[in-house]
Amino acid sequence: MAKGRRTDPLHVIVQGKHLDVTPALREYAEEKVGKISRYFDQVQEAQVVLSVERRDGMGKAQVVEVTVWGDGLVLRGEEASQDMYASIDLVFDKLRKQIEKYRSKLIERRRISESRRKDRLAEAIRAEQRRPDIDPEAETAIVRTKRFAMKPMTADDAVMQLELLGHDFFVFRNSETMEVNVVYRRDDGKYGLIEPEA
Repeated sequence: MAKGRRTDPLHVIVQGKHLDVTPALREYAEEKVGKISRYFDQVQEAQVVLSVERRDGMGKAQVVEVTVWGDGLVLRGEEASQDMYASIDLVFDKLRKQIEKYRSKLIERRRISESRRKDRLAEAIRAEQRRPDIDPEAETAIVRTKRFAMKPMTADDAVMQLELLGHDFFVFRNSETMEVNVVYRRDDGKYGLIEPEA
């Protein structure tokens, strides 16, 4: 385990949907899913739902759904097999691979120099300035308002959350400056960061 990683166990809630969860199955699910914190220390809680459903080609499938929460991050995975223990293993592997994929992206982004970060910001500002002027006579109206809690996070964490949600941009409070920032996906597939200027 890397330095600075959490030492307290991940809080795992195991539930059965129309299914009695045996103590052995509960213990196995708690132990297996609890290992996710070894790969990503920001996770705080996980919910595991065990059920038996009819699936095409499988008959009565042993289904495991896992949702993991932590610092604005939500991960979900579902797997089914003929054996509940095997389904737990499969969904754990799926979540672990997903976490490793995004962690490797974060590590790669941390290598980007400050000058390149400034270049991306300047490009975003130029793109904003190229937008067509809005007719001041035209009637404008806000048709939808969204409210959400902004937990402080790093820009890298915000990009990962953007990826996990599948959005084109993500608004967050920067944990280093405590200011509201925006990360966005550029046309070339890379990412930009918008920061307020005093």
